[in-house]
Amino acid sequence: MGDVEVKVIRPPMENIRSGKVFRPSRAFAHKLWVKSINVAVLAWCMMVLVFYFGATFIHSVDPGEIPDLAALYDKWLGPVMWWGLVLNMVWLLPILVLIPFYVNTIEYSVIAKSGEAMPEIYVKKGLFTVTQNHVPFRTITNISSVAGVYDRFFGIGSVHIETAGYSGQDQRGPEETMEGIVFYDEVRDYILQELRKLRGTYVTTTELNSGRELLSPDDVNREILATLRMIRKQLEEKEG
Repeated sequence: MGDVEVKVIRPPMENIRSGKVFRPSRAFAHKLWVKSINVAVLAWCMMVLVFYFGATFIHSVDPGEIPDLAALYDKWLGPVMWWGLVLNMVWLLPILVLIPFYVNTIEYSVIAKSGEAMPEIYVKKGLFTVTQNHVPFRTITNISSVAGVYDRFFGIGSVHIETAGYSGQDQRGPEETMEGIVFYDEVRDYILQELRKLRGTYVTTTELNSGRELLSPDDVNREILATLRMIRKQLEEKEG
């Protein structure tokens, strides 16, 4: 029996995954470079200081352990500084090389290719493990823009996004972050605009509510108590 040619027919589908994609600024890679170098310098200084003050402390507590402190510095301070530099270069150089590749993997989108707003925020990032996260607008509880010291120096910022299922005392930081954006304020304002269309009224902290004023804990307790009394009254009437 001859081979039967199998033709796979794919239905026409619009690319709805990402929409119009924008990427972080190149300054974001420069920021990561500077931060990594600063961490390496700080780690090197800590190693040298630990050796210096550790030897000084041991000499002050037990001079017999280190009789000649100056000779110890002359003999070991140079090797400590050198090996501290080598150990830091072991992890720093690969990171400096990989940072541009990592930044190139990042994609953001809030607008569909048709020009309309998407129902979610799309974030893709990752060099070895690639994650594609879709944050629905209806789940967002808080959104803020952040520009730290490094961000202001390079003229960029971030948009932090929290959702109802993620935010809480047990969670640290936002669920999703759009980093390294030059027009981060505009992105935040655009998302806020779409959220207001979807949800209506906001409280002053930009946290969404259901269109009515938030109840205080005392008001909630009073409503629960009134409901329980009503249920008890109905049960008593049925029993009577």
